[in-house]
Amino acid sequence: MTESMLVYDPTAPSQNEPQQLRRSLEGLRGAVVGFIDNAKPNFQYLVDDVAELLTQKYGVTSIIKRRKRGAAMPAAEDVIDELSRECDLVITGSGD
Repeated sequence: MTESMLVYDPTAPSQNEPQQLRRSLEGLRGAVVGFIDNAKPNFQYLVDDVAELLTQKYGVTSIIKRRKRGAAMPAAEDVIDELSRECDLVITGSGD
């Protein structure tokens, strides 16, 4: 007897066509760095430590932190738009 198996694709569908958004950075001095927190425990502690290092040692001017609703959810469009406008560099991360 042949059995069938249902397989789910765990990836979220893309809502937009891929775009080339990358800009060159000459360095971090004077840059604005954004963080997208994936809402898992402990990521906020890592972000705070990295943000302090970036500002004190590398001259980053400003840090913008935003949190997703959940780890399996994409960041909201308004968050992506804001970070794209305001930041020179965006880091997304995971905690636990």
